[in-house]
Amino acid sequence: MSHSVGTAPRRGVVTLLTCAALAMIALAGCETKPKPTVQAPPPRPVVAAPPPEPIAPAPVAPMVTPSGKPKIALLLPLTGRMREIGQALQDAAELALFDGAGKDIALVPIDTGDTPDGAVAATERAIREGANLILGPLFSASAAVAGPVAKQANLEMISFSNDEGTAQPGLYVMGLAVDAQVRRVVDYAQRKGVKRVVALAPATAYGGQAMQSLRDAAQRANINVGPSETVPAAGDPDAPVKRALAAVGADGSTTALFVPIGAPRVSAVASSLSEADVAARKVRLLGTGVWDVTGIGGEKALVGAWFAGPDPARRAAFERKFQGVHGKAPPRTATLAYDAVMLAAQLARLKAGGDFSAGAITDGGGYNGLDGRFRFRTDGRVERSLSILEIEGDRLKVIDPAPGTFTSVVN
Repeated sequence: MSHSVGTAPRRGVVTLLTCAALAMIALAGCETKPKPTVQAPPPRPVVAAPPPEPIAPAPVAPMVTPSGKPKIALLLPLTGRMREIGQALQDAAELALFDGAGKDIALVPIDTGDTPDGAVAATERAIREGANLILGPLFSASAAVAGPVAKQANLEMISFSNDEGTAQPGLYVMGLAVDAQVRRVVDYAQRKGVKRVVALAPATAYGGQAMQSLRDAAQRANINVGPSETVPAAGDPDAPVKRALAAVGADGSTTALFVPIGAPRVSAVASSLSEADVAARKVRLLGTGVWDVTGIGGEKALVGAWFAGPDPARRAAFERKFQGVHGKAPPRTATLAYDAVMLAAQLARLKAGGDFSAGAITDGGGYNGLDGRFRFRTDGRVERSLSILEIEGDRLKVIDPAPGTFTSVVN
């Protein structure tokens, strides 16, 4: 059975210092006057007792705030170079609180800065403050070093990274991983008659990961992978584009061109594709979620291209609300923070005090969020139900809806 995962006053949990002060005043008013001092007899000689046996420290118990709500730590870069995106994710998380999650959880934002060391320090603070669950950090390098710290304290961590290489039991990767996107679009292309794929990939770590995902997906779908061309990070991409199109050949109906290149570099590549008259060749372009951005339809060469991703209609209301509250559009990753907070609220409702265990997080039925259905595997990876989207002018059109159920047994 799947679950739906749906601002409080900034920022964090309100302390009870005022109540504590009132209590101290009340106690002071109840004190009795001291009795006259009686002269005590001389003290007896003190005999030193043997040192006590060392006692192991008790494990830190999960924190329930005075309001009765479990405490959820939110680790984001609120200072440093990435503070704008970190602030946007916090704003999205607070919208989730207003949309119902605030009834069940208390959210505690903690700044990681933009370094792995900052993420470790933020994780240690979350542990000291008795968090029940950690959401974040944002970057894979930070999650890789902060995850083991949380695990040592028996805390589950749900990071916003999309790098499955950092996933492990207890450290979940919530971002939209490229492997699932490539597998979905390749399977769909195979059903539509594509028998061969040529690649035009960026000279980046992401490009290498996308190419490996392509080879794996093509092998499963019984599709041949032709030559691959690498597009440098800067400079004129005409030469690799022309070589890739030459490798496609005259029959664009059965050979697709895989282009996992995002903005802003995709603009130069699209321009080169247009100059090579890719539309007249009827070459089907395949991509990844890096195309899931506003304005992608302005790249004329990409009109008609396919990629796998969440149905944009599911997040449309959230984007309008975010725009109305904050006066700007949310970054694409903002939905991750919203869905993570709604998931935490769902876990908080499972039993008194909440259930934030690995067993609860990896529930096989999964959850429904702004980015569609998802569930976590026990190895920390996320499985998502993705639609096939076609770039059509100024919008993304769903041409193959996301599956309604997960087809595999979670592991």
